[in-house]
Amino acid sequence: MDMGNSSLVTEFILVGLTKYSEIQLPLFFLFLGIYIVTVAGNAGLVTLIGLNSHLHTPMYYFLFNLSFIDLCYSSVIAPKLLVNFVSEPNTISYAACMTQLFFYCFFVSAECYVLTVMAYDRYVAICKPLLYTVTMSPQVCSLLAVIVYVGAFIGAWAHTGCMLRLTFCDANTINHYMCDILPLLELSCTSTHVNELVVLLVVGFDVGVPSLTIIVSYTFILTSILRIRSTEGRSKAFSTCSSHIIVVSVFFGSGAFMYLHPSSVLSMDQGKVSTVFYTIVVPMLNPLIYSFRNKEVKVALKKSLNRKIFS
Repeated sequence: MDMGNSSLVTEFILVGLTKYSEIQLPLFFLFLGIYIVTVAGNAGLVTLIGLNSHLHTPMYYFLFNLSFIDLCYSSVIAPKLLVNFVSEPNTISYAACMTQLFFYCFFVSAECYVLTVMAYDRYVAICKPLLYTVTMSPQVCSLLAVIVYVGAFIGAWAHTGCMLRLTFCDANTINHYMCDILPLLELSCTSTHVNELVVLLVVGFDVGVPSLTIIVSYTFILTSILRIRSTEGRSKAFSTCSSHIIVVSVFFGSGAFMYLHPSSVLSMDQGKVSTVFYTIVVPMLNPLIYSFRNKEVKVALKKSLNRKIFS
């Protein structure tokens, strides 16, 4: 599809996270630090899981995919955000804007599905341990990964394809730090009813179905945990569940808060703050919460460092 034929605008101006110049530099270093931690944590986890054969299990297979998604996800958003803090005006071409929108939608949808699959994996491991090897076989895990990425592609293309049909006339200033759906819809000089319907349907599915699946999975998980007689085992299981629930709540909650409401209810500045949580903060937290607090990952990291030092 020719991107240029559907729009009179050749480039957009990104307003950024804040208009207050006195806090631009501190925010630059803050988000630069977050991005460095995000890249180091997720890239390190991808490498660690890839190099250690004893981590080639379903749980770590999905952690591998989650870290890969977070690494790409943050790299789609953070560099442009950082540029916005140190340059003015911060412009982005129409084609680059649509490309960022597509990959943003792709990776955020993929994250929704991977978090759901991880909850299902924990459900099988805790509630049906004797069937775990068969239920979560390599073939099943590969199939689930394919479903994750194909589903994310369909959702991303639905959003981007609908955006490409809109016409942008004179207004080209996006009140955001990225090319997000709702700020772009505000600039369109043609009807956006179809786009708004697609947002409600696709985002409703991406948030509603995974949320329902996760809630049902954890209902069974918590029921099984309460049956554990060992206090230590029950405490460990509850700790694992609480970490996952916290990240899922922040990710899905901020996403639903941003998109599943009439555009008049939430100001764009509030929307930017909400978006920061699941585009910048969550990709940094995931490797810390899911992996570096994990004993097996710590042991694998220690062994890898020892091999590197003494090789």
